[in-house]
Amino acid sequence: MPRSLNIIYFSWVRERLGMDQEQVTLGEDIETIEDVLTMLSNRGAQYAELFSDIGKLRFALDQDYGIATASIGSARELAIFPPVTGG
Repeated sequence: MPRSLNIIYFSWVRERLGMDQEQVTLGEDIETIEDVLTMLSNRGAQYAELFSDIGKLRFALDQDYGIATASIGSARELAIFPPVTGG
């Protein structure tokens, strides 16, 4: 049974993609955040460039911070954003 995931983009990630969120259908082979990023990167150059250095990004699954190798599990939401800095 296909799973869906709502992806929310923040800051310059949102600006570069020109959208703040999208709903995607995950194939059975998508198990980690990294797998989602690979799937998105295969959509075209804009995604591929954005996700080429995932060290510049942070992630949250259902509002809990996660690393790129974290399992998607039954998560319904993935947030992608740059590291937060204060001043």
